[in-house]
Amino acid sequence: MRPSAAIGRTPTELEAVDSTQATALSFGTNISWTLAGNLVYTGCQWGMLVVIAKLGSPELVGQFALGLAVTAPIMMLSNLQLRGVLATDAAEKYAFADYLSLRLLTTALALIAMSGVVAVVGYQRETALVMMAIGLMKALENLSDIAYGFLQHRERMDRVAHSLILRGVSAVVAVWLGVYLTGSLLVGCLGVATAWAVVLITYDLRPARFSTRSHTESRLVVRPHEQLNWNWTRIADLALLAAPLGFVMMLISLNVNIPRYVIQHYSGERSLGIFAAVAYLMIAGTTVVGALGQSASPRLARCYARGDLAGFRRLILRLIAIGGLVGAAGTSLAVFWGHQILGTLFRPEYADAADVLVWMMAAAAIGYVASFLGYGLTAARLFKAQPPLFGTVTAVTTVAALILVPRYGLVGAAWAVLLGTVAQSLGSGLILWYAVRIQREIPVT
Repeated sequence: MRPSAAIGRTPTELEAVDSTQATALSFGTNISWTLAGNLVYTGCQWGMLVVIAKLGSPELVGQFALGLAVTAPIMMLSNLQLRGVLATDAAEKYAFADYLSLRLLTTALALIAMSGVVAVVGYQRETALVMMAIGLMKALENLSDIAYGFLQHRERMDRVAHSLILRGVSAVVAVWLGVYLTGSLLVGCLGVATAWAVVLITYDLRPARFSTRSHTESRLVVRPHEQLNWNWTRIADLALLAAPLGFVMMLISLNVNIPRYVIQHYSGERSLGIFAAVAYLMIAGTTVVGALGQSASPRLARCYARGDLAGFRRLILRLIAIGGLVGAAGTSLAVFWGHQILGTLFRPEYADAADVLVWMMAAAAIGYVASFLGYGLTAARLFKAQPPLFGTVTAVTTVAALILVPRYGLVGAAWAVLLGTVAQSLGSGLILWYAVRIQREIPVT
């Protein structure tokens, strides 16, 4: 089906469109694949941090964390959350080629902007080079991400999982070889970028569309001529549609990284390295939340588009309940075994930050709920409401970090993160509740 053919379709016609996607896997299968892929990938991301911590010093971990903190907001702005827009494009208004072309353009602009920031701030040579290498890594990740959006839209999370596993394992191996053999974080990051480029070219960008005669015979077909489309009118329209979400993604990244900027300013890279290692343990729960949210997004979008608000609400509430349970489990582990966990995973000096881990896991518990609400906002195509929301969240985190970090150190930074997640959860819930209420009053035609 051509993208333009779906514009203005009724709910009945959308159901007919859905029925043509015979290649889609079941919801349970998609969750299983997504969870498996994200668990392996997140475990490997954590493994990269452990390798740096074990083979290097907290300062080296801090250098890596600073590189991520500086490059992430720029790259997230360029991201425009196109994966979510593509995955929830129930009417298929835009083609995959439109999304990929826009992602290539914004990623190139992000690399240019990143180079300018690094040059203007004037970091030390080694730190600046590490930042640019991390920026290259994130650029390649951006391109893989848009391919994931296409596969997520078609509910083929098995392909996404395969790619995540390939990228995760290769990243750990590259960092280990680079740091172990040369003692250089720069060499390790360049190795990761090389490995991810290979996965991107040989695996991620191959599928342009599905072709199938039956579910069992489904296959992905390579159609290079359909993967790019430099129709500037369509690209501009898509960019305008997704621009609010790009701004939101930047704010989300800033919300995560502002406490790290403040820590680095007041306490240096050593304290930043310890905080980054502790904070990374939140990712375990985020993996589960991401897997469920990504798998549920297309269905949430279809429920909302068809006016099935009861189904939309039921699925959101189930996701929120799971997020609360995952968060409670993580917080309990931090309370009872946080000291042992940090000392075992990293080095003894990290174990002294066990109290920081408890507060970070409490923040994560609320953040998991907020994340599911965020998936609901995107599925309901509530793009314009998100920039004011996350602008407020970022302001709360910034003010809290500037007040609390100088007085209470790393614990103060954890409190700032906690306050930010509370603001995000409350704001997202109110917006989504209001949108569903209004939608319920509009008759479906």
